[in-house]
Amino acid sequence: MSTENTLDKSEIPHAGEGLDRRVLMVAGVVVLGSIMAILDMTIVAVAQNTFQSQWSASPATVAWTMTGYTLALAAVIPVTGWAADRFGTKRLYMTATALFVAGSALCATATSIDLLILYRVLQGLGGGMLMPLGMMILTRAAGPERIGRVMAVLGIPMLLGPIGGPILGGWLIESFSWHWIFLINVPIGAIAIVYAWFVLDKDEPVKGEKFDVVGFLLLSPGLALFLFGVSSIPEAQQDTSMYTGRVIPATVVGLVLIVGFVFWALRAKLPLLDLRLFKNRNMTVAMITFAMFAIAFFGSSILYAQYFIGIRGTSTLMAGLLLAPQGIGAMVTMPIAGVLTDKMGPGKFVMTGLALITLGMVSFTQLTPETPYWLLLGSLFVQGLGMGMTMMPTMSAAIRTLAPESISRGSTLTNIVQQISASIGTAIFSVLFTNWLTNAGPTMPSPTGGEVASGAAAFGANSSPASRDAAVAQMSEPGFSKFLHDNLPFAAEAFGNTYFVAAVLVALCIIPAFFLPRTHEADTEAAERQMVMPH
Repeated sequence: MSTENTLDKSEIPHAGEGLDRRVLMVAGVVVLGSIMAILDMTIVAVAQNTFQSQWSASPATVAWTMTGYTLALAAVIPVTGWAADRFGTKRLYMTATALFVAGSALCATATSIDLLILYRVLQGLGGGMLMPLGMMILTRAAGPERIGRVMAVLGIPMLLGPIGGPILGGWLIESFSWHWIFLINVPIGAIAIVYAWFVLDKDEPVKGEKFDVVGFLLLSPGLALFLFGVSSIPEAQQDTSMYTGRVIPATVVGLVLIVGFVFWALRAKLPLLDLRLFKNRNMTVAMITFAMFAIAFFGSSILYAQYFIGIRGTSTLMAGLLLAPQGIGAMVTMPIAGVLTDKMGPGKFVMTGLALITLGMVSFTQLTPETPYWLLLGSLFVQGLGMGMTMMPTMSAAIRTLAPESISRGSTLTNIVQQISASIGTAIFSVLFTNWLTNAGPTMPSPTGGEVASGAAAFGANSSPASRDAAVAQMSEPGFSKFLHDNLPFAAEAFGNTYFVAAVLVALCIIPAFFLPRTHEADTEAAERQMVMPH
């Protein structure tokens, strides 16, 4: 049950203090592991066409190299909070990294697409723990008064992945072979493990921490099935029989299991995921804001590469470079927002960031085949400025009011919300774009051959939460790209309509963000008043 937690304020770093050498060293461990995992997602996305040629496999089959990873990730995230408490974050982080590296090495030895998919699942079991574990380790090292700055550091791999993945992946495949997109993880992972061994403090496991078997049997398969069903919606538009054969059964069964877990978790003494944390007002408001933001922003982000490749005729590599201003913009504001959030509270920065993102999306609502590049790149930069002021400050608002003992479960909860929201958003905007495209123009060809009234075919089977860049590879399918190029006015109009919806949804996020603390005093009072523990 929830109890109040009393902290010794003399042990808490002051908001004005920067990140000391010790915290920065810990941050290096976390960032190294996170970059490795996130880069791997985007690199594999670029290699989709290569895998098709290597094994003469269909796009839908090859897409499982991404989907399998994501489903494994979804299944393992709920266990991370319990495992961190039970075995200690240092031991678990090193184990997760080792599992990811082992999966990477096996992927490089794959002799068939089936084996590659299997090894990618193994990678996902390790990779799924790295981000929530990194969040736990950093927040505990820095203390609640420096959460904003810590989250800014944690945002680095999230920014470098989308920018560096397509570039690094294209270079490795063209200069060496596809094997190296996995082999590159082996030395990086080895360094990360050794680094973690020397830098991370040994934390004591919670003795007698029982594993919630019932909760695990409900939540992990429920989450995986739900994400699988939602991720399959865009592909199902090219084959309506998939709705009855895959989408509806998986989504419904997944939802039933998740709802069952909610009832169980509210009654269980030691649930796998502590939903009582939502009694914390700041946690609840921050998660509502972040969920809405993830649906709107991450869901619509998959379309940027599609526009550049299909409408403007760029290569996958060039599409990645054209998206760089967004990451650069976020790099400019994220450190500043992190420091000022700790001093002034997150509310003002999150609302300003959301306003900037909305402003940056305006030009995309008016897309044409000839929209000037300077306008598009400038708009992406403005969006990046807003993203740096929105994403990590919102997550820090959710975590900083939790007691230290609740951080592991809170980190797990925020990562689950992120996965579900981004998956739903990807499916929604894939379907919206498809419907506007097919209503505005002629029937489009499927990348797998034939004709199909569905632009979602370009997304393959993988409209998953990790797939902002997974879509990039599918966008380069010759049939789909040629269709867009041959029907430019219709396609550009479909993009504009879809981004109009995205801009409206981002603007609506300002409503829950209004209730986030807008002064340091209010933030501190909330932290002291609402800190909760799972036991």
